[in-house]
Amino acid sequence: MSRIANNPVTLPKGVEVSMAAGEIAVKGAKGSLKMALNSAVVVVQEGDSLTFAAATTDKFSGAMAGTTRSLVNNMVIGCSVGFEKKLELVGVGYRAQVQGSKVNLTLGFSHPIVYDLPQGVTAECPTQTEIVLKAMDKQVLGQAAAEIRAFRPPEPYKGKGVRISGEYVRRKEAKKK
Repeated sequence: MSRIANNPVTLPKGVEVSMAAGEIAVKGAKGSLKMALNSAVVVVQEGDSLTFAAATTDKFSGAMAGTTRSLVNNMVIGCSVGFEKKLELVGVGYRAQVQGSKVNLTLGFSHPIVYDLPQGVTAECPTQTEIVLKAMDKQVLGQAAAEIRAFRPPEPYKGKGVRISGEYVRRKEAKKK
């Protein structure tokens, strides 16, 4: 059983938390995020830290306490520092360009792919084969990275495709004569 809910979330300077009517709001330098609280979790703010506890002793309350603690911690980090994911394009002729809130991808198809970024996500291309996505909300950022990766996932023979930086692609041996 996880004991993640026992660790308090410390609030860095410049981050404010407000709780009202089953909702928690975190406001920081990058912006603000809101989340609905489950009634099975009790959140207590003591100075610059938040503690989480299960409202009852059942298994669901314990699980929700740990989950809520992790989600609120991600909100605090996102509002103060932000999150970023790097995508790599591996393959001859694979390249990307950022045009405002759209990413134009050339991935070996007969047509270019234009991906509209979700609200709150920004992108930049330091090189033609790299995309850096930045956002406050970790879930939205991960979903955007997964959608871009899904256009051309890495294949196991040559390793060509869009991969998240640091992702391991298991390679297969080619068929022998």
